[in-house]
Amino acid sequence: MTATDTRAVEEDLRQRVTDFLAAHDHTTMDRLDFLRARYDAGLAWVNFPVGHGGLGLPRSFQTQVEVQFAKAGAPDNNPRGNGIGLGMAAPTILAFGTEEQKKKFLRPLWTGEQIWCQLFSEPGAGSDLAAVSTRAVREGSDWVVNGQKVWTSSAHKAQMAILVARTNPEVAKHAGLTYFLCDMTVPGVEVRPLRQITGEAEFNEVFLTDVHIPDSQRLGDEGQGWKVATATLNNERVAIGGGGGGRESGMVGVLAKSWREHPERRGVGQHDKLLRLWVDAEVARVTGQRLRQKLAAGEPGPEGSAMKLTFARIAQEASGMELELLGEDGLRYSDWTLRRPEHVDFTGRDAGYRYLRAKGNSIEGGTSEILRNVISERVLGLPSEPRVDTGIPWKDLPR
Repeated sequence: MTATDTRAVEEDLRQRVTDFLAAHDHTTMDRLDFLRARYDAGLAWVNFPVGHGGLGLPRSFQTQVEVQFAKAGAPDNNPRGNGIGLGMAAPTILAFGTEEQKKKFLRPLWTGEQIWCQLFSEPGAGSDLAAVSTRAVREGSDWVVNGQKVWTSSAHKAQMAILVARTNPEVAKHAGLTYFLCDMTVPGVEVRPLRQITGEAEFNEVFLTDVHIPDSQRLGDEGQGWKVATATLNNERVAIGGGGGGRESGMVGVLAKSWREHPERRGVGQHDKLLRLWVDAEVARVTGQRLRQKLAAGEPGPEGSAMKLTFARIAQEASGMELELLGEDGLRYSDWTLRRPEHVDFTGRDAGYRYLRAKGNSIEGGTSEILRNVISERVLGLPSEPRVDTGIPWKDLPR
């Protein structure tokens, strides 16, 4: 797209939003009606197709739309409250869903009428997603699902879930998976809180007992679950590690603020460590910008794994250094109450919370160990590690 084309698109978008706001007074309209109308006008995800909340434009124009709505004081769709739905479920449904599935799920997902969670990890299949044992058996027009999922963020408030289950134990583990869109409100779904080291229970374990899922809510072909799940995971890693804030955003910004406020606690070694972290964070931020530009032209690739890996390392090192800098003040923990938070707040809490919560960054969204394998094999093209389970039917693997 030339510079002239870009300016023309920007002007057209600006006028579209202006006209929409003139025709829809958000100060008098019901919030949900306003959001539904915005979706129908193609101003939800501008990069999505016409008819599915978008205008078929490059993803890079989304920021312009969001800024214009925000300046007008219009309500948003509370993106922090539905991160899994917006960042993972929506692009996967768009890529693999039928037209009926897109029409049914994308609109209420974007407006926040349906909160989504992710039923992937299991007690015996965390880092090795392809080893899941939750079974889905076809019965007529339904699939009957039995199993247990774990570390499920937002399950306590979710109406829908993306689910990977084993539909064929007779083939190799990667080949026997199928991907479903699961209604969390149907009989047989039980959600239990998992209290974390922070004292909160943002995660859950989910038990599925004879849960019926219509075949119309199967995403992709039977046995295509690994391919669909890989696309979801690539989106997840970009969402977690891709950033999007300005310079000194995130954990390194909190650390830099503490550094400036406590000159009496600085040391030569700490100064060197802070500078190295600051530079790493800035490199990651700029790299994230480049990755998002690349995403505007296609599907996310394995490069997102590197961003997520870097994000976890910086968050853990920065939160640890903040505790060192604050001394005994950093050891005070404000609240150990068991809560079910709406979203994770990495920067708005105290130093103790940040330090403890950052420990999960190297596990959620793919463990750092697995991500290093992804980078080495799929980005750098290095030889893969020897695997003893290749080509062996899942039912014959030792467990």
